[in-house]
Amino acid sequence: MNNCFILLAAGKGKRFNSKEKKQFINYKNKPLFMHSIEKAKKSKLFKRIVLVTNKQIKIPNVQVIKGGKERSDSSINALKYLQNKNIKNVFIHDAARPNFSINLLNKLKKYISKNKAVVPFTNTNNSTKYAYKNKVVNLKRQKVLLTQTPQCFDYKTLYQLSINNKSSVTDESALFIINNKKVKFIKGEETNTKITKKNDLYVKKIKNFYGIGFDIHRLVKNKKLYLGGIKIPFHSGLKGHSDGDVILHCIIDALLGALRKKDIGSIYPSNKNKFKNIRSPKMLKPIIFFLEKNNYYINNLDINLICERPKVSKYRNKIINSLSALMNINKNIINLKGKTVEKLGLIGKENAIACEAIVSINKYE
Repeated sequence: MNNCFILLAAGKGKRFNSKEKKQFINYKNKPLFMHSIEKAKKSKLFKRIVLVTNKQIKIPNVQVIKGGKERSDSSINALKYLQNKNIKNVFIHDAARPNFSINLLNKLKKYISKNKAVVPFTNTNNSTKYAYKNKVVNLKRQKVLLTQTPQCFDYKTLYQLSINNKSSVTDESALFIINNKKVKFIKGEETNTKITKKNDLYVKKIKNFYGIGFDIHRLVKNKKLYLGGIKIPFHSGLKGHSDGDVILHCIIDALLGALRKKDIGSIYPSNKNKFKNIRSPKMLKPIIFFLEKNNYYINNLDINLICERPKVSKYRNKIINSLSALMNINKNIINLKGKTVEKLGLIGKENAIACEAIVSINKYE
């Protein structure tokens, strides 16, 4: 597997008209560029993944290198970085196209075995004309190819064309065309649209769903306390068939409610030994996988942790960061509040901790 995925994310995005650069804007609850990184990882097609950007950032199993002034400069930077790294094919993609599918990556891989350049395209449904000098001519729209990324190339061929190029090009396939080299064009995806302006971010939502969760556990001595997936220093832990993490249990129930999938007990019954002492992040993981697989996106999450101690304010940021990582969502859409019960009842006497949460999710086309 000597393939490399190169994601170009160093553009200025002048037409996007935003203080935040387009490639880092929040899209479906994560930075725009991360959709492409995650799909490249999930495809398991790549020996290396290279992110070209001018922002200092660290991503596990992704090599981040500095971009150039123009798109072509960033592309060359990546190609030079790959020298002597035993790369056969490169898949070059623009961060502004987050909606391509893994199936498209597989199609590119299939065709590159017998070609030096493979490029996806779509046709236009509009009547198309071309202004040339003082004339305007009609074009056959069936012959107009709207090229997309990712585009796939034989690394050595593309490298030589790139370093010898003196012309301005808007994508790598143009290098093959101006040098009279064959390009294999394959049918692209209508959904693989490019985000250029802010209006392009507004995707059509099919439905919104809401779920509410509640959980409470007794505190017992000589047990570790887990809240939101992290260990909290405390005199007691939460009693339960699992690790008793009330925050994660509450979130699971809220998500199941929004999905109309019963409750946590129907999936993890307390009378099953295989779930004895199971960590709650493992319980949450398949729920998040189901959401992503079925094109659901979490819109926001609001949590009330109800206890006298530990004080939520002391651990709020750590818990939110943990939830962000576990749920694969932007931490800015998570809110965590601490509530006491004025020393009343089991919770007031520090014999129990409760939690409630409300979540909203969207399903996109």
